[in-house]
Amino acid sequence: MNPSYETPRNRLPSLYEVLNRDAKPPVDLFSFYIYMRDQQRSVDYLDFWLDVSQHTSLCRHYVRELRRSILVETPDLEKPASKRSSYILDHMGDVNDPAGPSGELSNEEKIKDQNLSAYLRQDNGNSNHSPQSSLGSQPSGMRPSGDRPFQTYHGGERPPRPSFMSRNSPTGTDSSSQGGGVVARADIRASAEKILYTYILPGSEREVILPHGIVQAIITAIEEEGRDDPEVFDEAKDYTFQAMEGDAFPGFLRSKALGNLVPPSLFLRLVVGLICMFGGFWAGFVLIFLDKPKHIRAWVILPFTLGVYALASHQYSIDPILALAGFSEYTFVNFSRVTEPYVRKLLTRRALMVLFVTIAVGVCVIILFIFVPGRRL
Repeated sequence: MNPSYETPRNRLPSLYEVLNRDAKPPVDLFSFYIYMRDQQRSVDYLDFWLDVSQHTSLCRHYVRELRRSILVETPDLEKPASKRSSYILDHMGDVNDPAGPSGELSNEEKIKDQNLSAYLRQDNGNSNHSPQSSLGSQPSGMRPSGDRPFQTYHGGERPPRPSFMSRNSPTGTDSSSQGGGVVARADIRASAEKILYTYILPGSEREVILPHGIVQAIITAIEEEGRDDPEVFDEAKDYTFQAMEGDAFPGFLRSKALGNLVPPSLFLRLVVGLICMFGGFWAGFVLIFLDKPKHIRAWVILPFTLGVYALASHQYSIDPILALAGFSEYTFVNFSRVTEPYVRKLLTRRALMVLFVTIAVGVCVIILFIFVPGRRL
């Protein structure tokens, strides 16, 4: 379990924490993916980030397998080359180390990533240490590190267009930890080329808009220099992180930490609110001009209450009753529990404020139409 899960933070999570699965619903990675897909319409940037992170995990997994076999396959550790390889492997870091932008990594994590890339460049083209079986022969749904970007919660719904390296296994098990297969050197190369052909090359299937210099550097590194280490994508990954952090992430926090409704629900509440208010005003004026008694006019409470509530929910992007019950909408009429403590606190306060506004406006309108003197036309 991540430390941040054990110690609730008294603030909103950062993008780095969301991407590294250190946040809970409704500001977790699953919710951010849904937001990028349905509202921001730029999910390719997030998929690129996840696939590069998965590529790094794949490289770490490959090196971890080499650790297990290095003593067997290179028993003469006194040779300088063997000493260098052993030293790099011993300082590589764990497979599950966080994969983040260079600005967010500690010095120790940066050194581990540099050692990882240095070893892969040194090992490029050398298959002496590659394990016998390859992950390329496994079903496409199995992930080499067992790390899943999207958990199968919220009723089992998953994004309909996951990236090619982001598919969950049916059972959610870690195939590598159970001996289901190991990573070969060719798998790392194939992973780097897939990222290149899917996101980087101009006119590719899901092209991510990057500066020309970064694109050319990646193409040169992979196609001409034959590199496939994680450092190849570092600049592109940092650029993508900054783009999401400056453009999409603030809107995501506003929609999830200060509201609990998605745009289709907001539009539905606007329509329902306007219809109810029209019905309330129509009924109110009819009863006034027919000079009906006050106990009959009191029926306008229903349309006015529903109308004001729906319009207030639309205006503030929050359903107060759902918020007080601890639910947030992630897709239309699909809800998840709010388990991030600070977000729950913000939504509760905002829900109480919206309820106060709803009651105040509703009471004023209702009193006006019930107690105004009638006049039969």
